[in-house]
Amino acid sequence: MSPLRPVCLYQFDRLAYAQAWQWQQDLVRARRENPELSDVLLLLEHPPVYTLGKGATSDFLKFDPNASEIEVYRVERGGEVTYHCPGQLVAYPILNLQHYRQDLHWYLRQLEEVVIRVLRDYGLRGDRLAGLTGVWVEGRKVAAVGIKVSRWITMHGFALNVSPDLKGFEAIVPCGIADRPVGSLAQFVGDVSCDRVRQRTIAAFADTFGVRVIELEWPQKLANG
Repeated sequence: MSPLRPVCLYQFDRLAYAQAWQWQQDLVRARRENPELSDVLLLLEHPPVYTLGKGATSDFLKFDPNASEIEVYRVERGGEVTYHCPGQLVAYPILNLQHYRQDLHWYLRQLEEVVIRVLRDYGLRGDRLAGLTGVWVEGRKVAAVGIKVSRWITMHGFALNVSPDLKGFEAIVPCGIADRPVGSLAQFVGDVSCDRVRQRTIAAFADTFGVRVIELEWPQKLANG
């Protein structure tokens, strides 16, 4: 029996979106140059920030992005606009899908499955909706998924609303879906926090992808870069 493929885990309490985005790009670039480098999982929270996918329309913003007190970024992932903030657990897997399955639909369903398994640990049923990406609980979207894949190397990932202030979502049409509300784990489970959900997410990720997660300290040279 072959050993499980290792995935290097780097955790951050809170990380500026621009920094996380730059590090993802650096990690992807290095793995395009050397496909044998280890896979990586970044697990963190962001300060308040709005992001739009590459082809997203600004019509789903209810404010002027040029006059916003909250940062707004247009990035290379798929999907429309979303909101990140403290209390939301964000996972950015940098995986070489040549070692898994070269199938983007499979990969999106795998990311959803990670969230579904975490929710199951809390006694909740996570639902997928036909034609949409993400995970819902009782009709409320609790997790958004958006990815970019280059030469089968992934970046971006999923965001699970654990216990965030959901008011930030009121300034957008989240993921371009106007008729379905955004929700959080805290609305269904009492006394829950990102710190408690992190370990369940790591375990669910390892089981879903069949990998061995190894937590490491972030390299100082990259932290200073």
